[in-house]
Amino acid sequence: MIDLIISTLALLALPVAILCVIDDWFVRPARQLVLKEGQPTPDPLVMRLLYGVLPFLVIAWFFQLMSAQRADFSLLLILITVASGIVWAIDHWLLAPRRLAAALGAKREPESLQLPGTVDYARSFFPVMAVLLVLRSFFYEPYRIPSDSMMPTLLDGDFILVNKYAYGVRLPVVHRKIVEVGKPARGDVAVFRFPPDPAINYIKRVVGLPGDLVEVRNDQLIINGKPVPLVQQSRYEDGCYQNMRLAEEDLDGRKHAVLHCLNSDMLAVPPLPSCNRNIMQGYICNESTAGINPDSGDRFVQVPQGQYLMVGDNRDNSLDGRVWGFVDESLLVGRASAIWFNWDLQRAGGPNWSRIFTRIE
Repeated sequence: MIDLIISTLALLALPVAILCVIDDWFVRPARQLVLKEGQPTPDPLVMRLLYGVLPFLVIAWFFQLMSAQRADFSLLLILITVASGIVWAIDHWLLAPRRLAAALGAKREPESLQLPGTVDYARSFFPVMAVLLVLRSFFYEPYRIPSDSMMPTLLDGDFILVNKYAYGVRLPVVHRKIVEVGKPARGDVAVFRFPPDPAINYIKRVVGLPGDLVEVRNDQLIINGKPVPLVQQSRYEDGCYQNMRLAEEDLDGRKHAVLHCLNSDMLAVPPLPSCNRNIMQGYICNESTAGINPDSGDRFVQVPQGQYLMVGDNRDNSLDGRVWGFVDESLLVGRASAIWFNWDLQRAGGPNWSRIFTRIE
């Protein structure tokens, strides 16, 4: 229901914004000129309503973008920066002289005509958006976790910061590397453009480096013939997942939690009564055939040069490199650094404050 409301409000943002801009630039100054100097401008009721709801529509539009996997925020920031600069320039070179002439023609002080709100916003936004574009393109980028594939390390609804220069400085939109900085290390949590559809960003853990021989056997990694330590901790249940195994994995001295079930029988069932999330299905680990049937995630691959094998920490519920292959170096976006907020709109109870400012291991 909340998603539907946000989507509806987001759709209204553009037409309402256009109406407000037209009124603010061309109609409101004419209303001001027919009034006595110093008298407040009585905007029509309809425009007062539109001006009042516009900020809420813009916020809804922003939330919609944050939830969209295919949104290109670098392109969006460039467009906002350019648009605010153009609005500022148009007002400075075209509209401001016309307002001055109109005020003088009406024998009014030029300062009596209010600066259009959109121009004021553009003048304020332009430097801020320009700085934000540089920071987001070359230093840190926010990213929202859209699925369970990295549980328990990352949860659906986590908002994280991605270090954009960890794997080299790249130009926004075209993704061309211009400065070589570093390369992914085994155990990194990396964001990359999804190989089958580069318009979508994915996040997984780097488990295979170029040239590595990687085997996945019963959810345990075996890299170049050496089993990666996987120490069982306890059973994991959160109401949506039941009877899962919670283990600690040690990738070259970098320890992190892994969620798995010992065979292919992790049952996808209708939403469990104990689940507090509005999801399509719940998951129950059934290990009755463990050791008899092979695990569906078992793989044996060699990582090509210039590419990486990415696997999710939720080993039995992750669409990762075991299914679609490898990630080319050119598709890397950056290394996940920290969680700065958490709010899963599908989960009851609002934001999960305990996850804020958590470092990603």
